[in-house]
Amino acid sequence: MTMRVYLAAAMALAAAPAFASAQTADTPPAAAAAPDYGKPESWLCRPGKVDPCDANQDATIIKADGSRSTEKFSATTDPKFDCFYVYPTVSNDPTPNSDMVAGPEEDSVAAFQAGRFAKYCRVFAPLYRQVTIAALRAKLIGKPDTSDRAMAYHDVKAAWEEYLAYDNHGRGVVLIGHSQGAGILKNLVAKAIEGTPAQQQIISVLIPGTTVAVPEGKDVGGDLQSTPLCHTAKDVGCVVSYVTFRADAPPPANSHFGIVSEPGMVGACVDPAALTGGATTDAYLGAKGAGMSSLPMGPWTTDGAPVTTPFVKVPGLLSTACASTGKANYLALTIHAQPTDKRTGTIVGDIVYGGMTLRDWGLHLIDMPVVMGNLVELSNLQAKAWLAKHPTSPAG
Repeated sequence: MTMRVYLAAAMALAAAPAFASAQTADTPPAAAAAPDYGKPESWLCRPGKVDPCDANQDATIIKADGSRSTEKFSATTDPKFDCFYVYPTVSNDPTPNSDMVAGPEEDSVAAFQAGRFAKYCRVFAPLYRQVTIAALRAKLIGKPDTSDRAMAYHDVKAAWEEYLAYDNHGRGVVLIGHSQGAGILKNLVAKAIEGTPAQQQIISVLIPGTTVAVPEGKDVGGDLQSTPLCHTAKDVGCVVSYVTFRADAPPPANSHFGIVSEPGMVGACVDPAALTGGATTDAYLGAKGAGMSSLPMGPWTTDGAPVTTPFVKVPGLLSTACASTGKANYLALTIHAQPTDKRTGTIVGDIVYGGMTLRDWGLHLIDMPVVMGNLVELSNLQAKAWLAKHPTSPAG
């Protein structure tokens, strides 16, 4: 299973505001029959089936002196909570909205983004009729937008309702999504979770790669009315959202991410590494790089030795911090390359099209990888805090 498939078309990913708007939630989908989420085949990942979320998550750890070791991954056999994951724009279907048959691109992104969370939780990931790359390409070149974003939202909403009715049984759940998936989850929380009994089941909402609007200086009251930003790893029922850019290449004025047009509102930035107490990030980077839409990844070390695991860890090399420039709030990534460090100082992840780096997209391709370990550990720490408040939960 390759992860390059998912990243190959990332230059056509949807801008966050397009998926964050209320129009995705308010208009029911037309004619096409809704998926039946009571059927296992309507799920990309779910407990009890062999699926992409079971893919190999082993990582090669490379230290500054060039020494290597292998971190073996194993999923928990006693999950105490659930993860509900919605994948980003990946479908290569030629239609404006995808079908309900998983291709290698859906399989790949689930392995890349969701599989590692199985260290602690049961992973549920519905297939949904998402807006496709073909639809986004058409829009980018000025053709009419014939995609049905409401359809995508209502599919995920139906999957969520099926999960609540037949799988949740009072367990705590972490919502996880990226890009289009993050925007849909933001709408799901705002339209279908806040103010309902289900809100009590939410451990946290991890939605990088979309812009969450909050009133300047406040934690809640913009896109979400009663789901505040997370401030510590013990906070529950809160949201983690950020968009990643290089510290030395901040968002330009035309950035797709981190900018909110409404007066008095700003884009949220919550740094997962800061929440888990790390001075540097716990990154899990794709061993082969960030895919065909980015520059190819060179050797990881000065000796050119190959890496044979799907992922690479580079402890101490990367750090993140929330930053602001102009109207944009973002997660700034710094690479701490030293002359004595035998590891590469080049971490790919920028979208490159026609030989040019698209600065307005930042490091969208690696929003999750640069802090993946932090996100996974955060989910577990927050789950423990949630379980302490809900001792009668089935997993408590």
